[in-house]
Amino acid sequence: MSESKNVSLHRHPHPHREFARRWRHYAAQQEFRVSILTSVLLFIASVVVSLFAIQYATERASNSVTDIFLSNVPVVDVDGLFVYGTLSLIVFIALLLIAHPKRIPFALHGMTLLFFIRSAFISMTHIGPFPLQTADTGWNALVNHFIFSSDLFFSGHTAVPFLMALMFWQEKNLRYIFLAWSVFMGVVVLLGHLHYSIDVVAAFFITYSIFHMAQWLFPRDFKLFNSDLLASAI
Repeated sequence: MSESKNVSLHRHPHPHREFARRWRHYAAQQEFRVSILTSVLLFIASVVVSLFAIQYATERASNSVTDIFLSNVPVVDVDGLFVYGTLSLIVFIALLLIAHPKRIPFALHGMTLLFFIRSAFISMTHIGPFPLQTADTGWNALVNHFIFSSDLFFSGHTAVPFLMALMFWQEKNLRYIFLAWSVFMGVVVLLGHLHYSIDVVAAFFITYSIFHMAQWLFPRDFKLFNSDLLASAI
């Protein structure tokens, strides 16, 4: 039975039992319950702050500027890629975290830092979006209305999967999946003229710093996240 605990859920002989065991094991620990509650509340706060920051930046957006990539590449309709790429990323991350609750506190703390820092950045400089963006139709119009306006620097769609890649760096398959996802979303927002080039490129450097800040601020949660990570991949 001890060996089966070190098998990923999709290879486990009884995945539903192992899933329940993991949650019972961590839910029984008061320290973990406090940690997960704190991380969830802070994450919700960061989302709320981010929404206000987006509204603030959108209301004060000025003129657009030229861009070495956008000024030379015609706009491409990336409606489906942008929306479904984002929704798929959210679902995939959620499944990874739910599959093993020990991942939740540090993952949420990292994303909380990212959202707070990005909110500060987009509130500082109010450059307008590049003209000739992809048309806002269907799902894209709905999503853009709530989460994508003039919040340009830096690209959250590039940063979030890259942050996950850094967190899951010891798990080779997940590392490459998230790295590819980050590059994919970066290309999508550039082709759709949804972000400037600097928004995408800077996201990698800023996110790398955010990851190390999370390690420093939440060492206990980071240690728990990494415990037996290779064996706990979904």
